[in-house]
Amino acid sequence: MKRTACALLAAVALMTSFVSMEAQRTSTPDKSIPASVKEAVAAADYAGVRIKEFPVAVQCWTYRKYTFLETLDKVKALGIKYIQAYPEQLLGKDMPKLSFGPGMTEEQMKTVRDRVAAAGLEIVGYGVCDIGTTEASMRRVFDFARIMGIPTVVCEPEDDDYKLLEKLGEEYGVRVAVHNHPEPAKYAYPALLVNDIQGRSGLIGACADPGHWMRCGLNPVECLRYLEGRVLDVHIKDRSGFGNADTVVDTAVGDGKAGLRDILAELTLQDYDGYLTIEYENEAKVATPEPDIRKTLENLKALTYYGGCTRIFHAEEGAYDKYGWNHYGPGGFTIDPRTGILEGHGGMGLLWYSVKKFRDFVLECDYKCAAKETNSGIFVRVPGVPSSDDYIYHSIEVQINDAGEGLHATGAAYDIKASSPGAALPARQWNHIKITFRGDRLAVKLNGKVVLDWDAFPGGKVRDLAPEGYIGLQNHDSVAPIYFKDIYIKEL
Repeated sequence: MKRTACALLAAVALMTSFVSMEAQRTSTPDKSIPASVKEAVAAADYAGVRIKEFPVAVQCWTYRKYTFLETLDKVKALGIKYIQAYPEQLLGKDMPKLSFGPGMTEEQMKTVRDRVAAAGLEIVGYGVCDIGTTEASMRRVFDFARIMGIPTVVCEPEDDDYKLLEKLGEEYGVRVAVHNHPEPAKYAYPALLVNDIQGRSGLIGACADPGHWMRCGLNPVECLRYLEGRVLDVHIKDRSGFGNADTVVDTAVGDGKAGLRDILAELTLQDYDGYLTIEYENEAKVATPEPDIRKTLENLKALTYYGGCTRIFHAEEGAYDKYGWNHYGPGGFTIDPRTGILEGHGGMGLLWYSVKKFRDFVLECDYKCAAKETNSGIFVRVPGVPSSDDYIYHSIEVQINDAGEGLHATGAAYDIKASSPGAALPARQWNHIKITFRGDRLAVKLNGKVVLDWDAFPGGKVRDLAPEGYIGLQNHDSVAPIYFKDIYIKEL
């Protein structure tokens, strides 16, 4: 009896302790950002980041005074191609009892899909939606997303939903982005989400809302860094200040205090591959948000370095690979699936981008030499599929060889035209190279300095030049390997 009584008392104590801990967890959430995250943000050189171009969407809540069909027309007029729908927005004035969501019939869903396609738009997200707490309620949302072709569901799940959400996300191929509404919402602070999704599938992550973090007094860049690798969607937003005072309002993104450039720089460093979803909540301007949305688009464009460019090595579901690239010759390149950094080994060979040929273009990338003696190059306008070493006689190699001189120095058109010296950084430092080929004019800029600007013609071992061709990266040897990363191309 004593042993039984003690066991009961221990069980009661344990349950009381658990309830107390759970109550503390929900009533006083962890509001802190780890010191290591703060230090990393403080030390980051965001001003030096070349910001990539992110696709832009509009969260339909921005047009909550309008129907879904009216929203399509307004988003199209802005020149934006993507939308994120929200639950229960009325579909149209001629359908006063119908709203967007799983309650639609399959015929109504088809009608909406057809109207979206006719407007030249695409629904890329749905939320913030109530997924319920049962498998049946969640499946209802996932079934709706699958029928509508929506890749991301934005929600605020219960703490014990994640195992089931992980299972459904993988079954349906739908990403689950957890939103951070401000207090008293559960995920107002990122610490709880970081804890809940740790070790979970990459299909579960954050729908980051900088504006709501600002309401809680948080630095949006620190929050993004804390969630590094798990940001699936961004409700891009800006406010005139921090806190929730009546005098603090939504502004055009970039005109407030959120720190847009640093936000974009952090997302670029993370290689965020989702949308910047504009959500405008300024009640005073809710009927006419277009001026601030257009200003947002202007601000984004002004900060974007790689506007109109295609990144020809990119991550799919968080991992880099060499999709679209083929290799000819001995040796090769390995790619770090986490960072996307290419490392050459062996040689002499060529890793070439087989997706298409390029005529006039701007090619930019970063490269690093293991030693001064590193020998490599970037081939442009390779006329045909490399099946022998013959390509070296019909295309230009922009040389990388800090130990070389004249026609064989870094930045030179190998064996034809010398480059200006002195622009390359020492070994083991990243260099940025920009190659512009327009017509016969070839220009090479290295770390911001023009080292070659020349009307291209055959010479040396190069017998002839083609008007278009493939891009290729040379691996030369394993003694002093070459490294490449962040390769972008823009057709002119």
